[in-house]
Amino acid sequence: MPERPTVTPARPDRRGSGGRGRRRDRRVYLRRYPVLFALLSATRRRPALRLGRTVLVHDPEGYLAALTRVPLDRLAAGTVGGTARRLGSDGLLFDQEGPEHRLLRRRLHDGLGPAGVDRLRPVWTEVLRRRLAPLGAGEPVDLVPVVAELAGATTAALLGVDADPLALAAAARRAAATAAAEQLPGPRPPGRARAARRAVADLADLLAVPPDEAGLAAMLTVAAVNTTVAGIPRAVAWCADDRLWAHAESADTRNALVDELLRVTAPTPLLPRVAAGDGTVGGCPVRAGDRLLLVARHAAGAHRTDPDCADPAPTRIARLVFGAGTHSCPGARLARAQLADTLAALAPHRPVVVAARADARAALPGWARLVVRADPSRPETEPC
Repeated sequence: MPERPTVTPARPDRRGSGGRGRRRDRRVYLRRYPVLFALLSATRRRPALRLGRTVLVHDPEGYLAALTRVPLDRLAAGTVGGTARRLGSDGLLFDQEGPEHRLLRRRLHDGLGPAGVDRLRPVWTEVLRRRLAPLGAGEPVDLVPVVAELAGATTAALLGVDADPLALAAAARRAAATAAAEQLPGPRPPGRARAARRAVADLADLLAVPPDEAGLAAMLTVAAVNTTVAGIPRAVAWCADDRLWAHAESADTRNALVDELLRVTAPTPLLPRVAAGDGTVGGCPVRAGDRLLLVARHAAGAHRTDPDCADPAPTRIARLVFGAGTHSCPGARLARAQLADTLAALAPHRPVVVAARADARAALPGWARLVVRADPSRPETEPC
């Protein structure tokens, strides 16, 4: 019998900087998934809660147990893998099992390990250098297209494909948005499944890779682009609102700030899974076929504590936003490196947010527009 997984308890409530970063960030949830956000907020004090055949999992122990101790059905309806299979995207990492799944994960980890990240770093730093240059002249910059190009260029380099970065990012975002609509409960309007299949086919055509690599390439592109475009602008907005640029500029505190910002923004805040066998999650019995809604945002304490570089959350808690065990995100190292370099490039300008509009259509909660302007005279008086 394997040992029961344990995690360090969450810290007491800590609200920083008057909650300005938190208040702005809440808008991305209320704009994209207002009913779901309200439900999760109302039930978050329960470690796990059953609603019919659905189990909401909020606390870190239950979240970790669901990913490491309960057998999961990768192909069930309503999961990412099930949606991918229904849309005809055979070969996606999400819907594979057994040795093939493990082989592809190993291949992914090799490409996204330290050497792989170092090889890719010049790609995104060139985008940052070029696209953020107007800040030095006092001009505003919309970070969303900047990050979309960053994500598209990095993914194209990772896959070795010759595709326009912005076109690749746009296709990946369309594919994710239509696939996410397919996973939502309730009746599906006519044509929605057809639109989702067309978006996936358009992305595959743009990638133009050999058929035996198409599934992995599409999965990588959708995951990398959408989490990056959702996560980095939100992290930058929080950093600007809570005046954390001094911590972003310092190499001594930047990594802690990166982990804290990724923890509180939780780019993928909710993981839908389906149990393939019986188990227990957060004290709640789980049966085969139960739908699990794993709330990464709550497991990592994003709803409870603001970023704190002096007293950051334990690494094991902070990085629950990347999953756990065999269900951890292979791109976590890349995500942290890209955010760190983005914050380092922005920090000398001390940017402030001058315009923001939440995205009502994206697969993940994020900004459709986030315009920043340099403000080097702004005092940095608040602690991280």
